[in-house]
Amino acid sequence: MLERLKAFFRNPSGYHTPLPEADASHAMGALLVRAAKADHAYVFEEIAAIDKVLAKRHGLNPVAAAKMRAECELLEATIPETEDVAVILNKAISTEEKEAVLLALWEVVYADGYKHEIEDGLMHRVEDLFGVTAERAKELQGQVNADNP
Repeated sequence: MLERLKAFFRNPSGYHTPLPEADASHAMGALLVRAAKADHAYVFEEIAAIDKVLAKRHGLNPVAAAKMRAECELLEATIPETEDVAVILNKAISTEEKEAVLLALWEVVYADGYKHEIEDGLMHRVEDLFGVTAERAKELQGQVNADNP
């Protein structure tokens, strides 16, 4: 009886959200979530930035973007290594798209108004995994940084 009661409070509806496909769209969203959580603070501004990126890139309304973000949060929680997420994207998207993903990642990282070393480290790992040169990566970061003084 006690076990059933504990189970109820852990998941009162008994509903289990299925894990989304690890396709390029969800992998990008999972990477956005990971970037937002890198500093151990997942705040409203970052969530709103993720929803905005997902809505714009996939032509979604705000509700559909929030639903996709929730799926991406689930995927991010189950994929242990950032490299695994980046590999999915690396194989599925062009160089131009990789740069667009990096711009979106920097937008999310800067959304909370704070710059953290751990976020920089994550971004530089992703840039390396995408094969983006340090010079080009700095240019991309500068584009977003100029928009978020």
